Amino acid sequence: MNLTENIKVALGSVRAQKLRTTLTAMIIAIGIMALVGILTAIDAIESSINSSFSSMGSNTFTIRNYGMGIRIGKDGKRPKRYQKITFNDAKLFKERFSYPSTVSVSTIASMVGVLKFKNIESNPNVTITGADEGYLAASGYRIRMGRNFSNTELEFGSNVAILGNEMATTLFKAGEDPFEQIISVGNNKYRVIGVLEEKGASFAFSGDKVCIIPLLNVRQRYGDNNSSYTISVKTNSVPELEPAQGEATGVFRVVRGDLTGEDNSFEIVQSDSLANLVISQLSYVTIAATIIGFITLLGASIGLMNIMLVSVTERTREIGIRKSLGASKEQIRRQFLVEAVVICQLGGILGIILGVGMGNLMGVFFAAGFIIPWKWMISGVVLCFVVGVVSGLYPAVKASRLDPIEALRHE
Repeated sequence: MNLTENIKVALGSVRAQKLRTTLTAMIIAIGIMALVGILTAIDAIESSINSSFSSMGSNTFTIRNYGMGIRIGKDGKRPKRYQKITFNDAKLFKERFSYPSTVSVSTIASMVGVLKFKNIESNPNVTITGADEGYLAASGYRIRMGRNFSNTELEFGSNVAILGNEMATTLFKAGEDPFEQIISVGNNKYRVIGVLEEKGASFAFSGDKVCIIPLLNVRQRYGDNNSSYTISVKTNSVPELEPAQGEATGVFRVVRGDLTGEDNSFEIVQSDSLANLVISQLSYVTIAATIIGFITLLGASIGLMNIMLVSVTERTREIGIRKSLGASKEQIRRQFLVEAVVICQLGGILGIILGVGMGNLMGVFFAAGFIIPWKWMISGVVLCFVVGVVSGLYPAVKASRLDPIEALRHE
């Protein structure tokens, strides 16, 4: 009996034991779904994180007064927080930093801002940012309509604003030109001079729910003694990033008055550092998903072994007839092994389909595109094959060792 015939007989056996086979296959499907689903979701999240942060460019770094830290359990570390970076600190750095690059100073005035145009009002979740002429380039923004701030507007802190793509869509009807329109930002009136291209979201922050106004304007209307400023530096190329960071560290240590031998009183973070940090922490989720999947598959393998043992008992007379007609031990053993593998693969295929769907559904919440995780799909098929062989081996060996005469007498 060749492999094709083995598979046909196995499918016939599956149809003959629909309830038990379906239950076993479903257990396997749940295990594979949990494994493939979570791992697919992680791949989708990683893709979203990388695309979100790569938009800033791999040749960008920022100087700020707090570090990064993601706490997972008791072993996580709190992010370091240093004395605020004042406007004078940022201004001195910008004047003294001579490395060829784009330097920008910015600060967040509010993360719960409200924009209004006529009778249309946004939700109170707009990030109001004060920035200079280099902010758009250093932050990876591109202007879809209008222009950047002029030197005069920055010097006098004019009431002008650049809107994120989503804010322009929210405030202005389709076909309505936002350029030169007057909007309300909180209690103040601003003239729209530009609209940004769509940037997308990363974590809880949306790059499109922003309103950017001149830095001096923010200092006049929103500034207080607790404001801390962020310095962004964009080099001309990736190889220049490291020497630029080295010079930036030296310049800002002098600005901050850090003494020799003391740690930096600030943090320098590359644009993709947070993405790499989050992705590295996702490895814990991957390990947990793998353990959950294997535990579920262990239970499924025990159930599969049980159903195969019952099948051997119920088909004892059939085994005796086959042996009497010349079937060898190897052929009987192969037949039951193939049946176990077929049941596992049926459950595995169902689990992979459900897992890919579930994983991509979770990825929707992170604005990730649809992905087909070939690596996890192939791993699921291989894993199901291994489970089928391991679970079916003992029942197959037991069936192959049955005495044909005793088997024919079995009722």
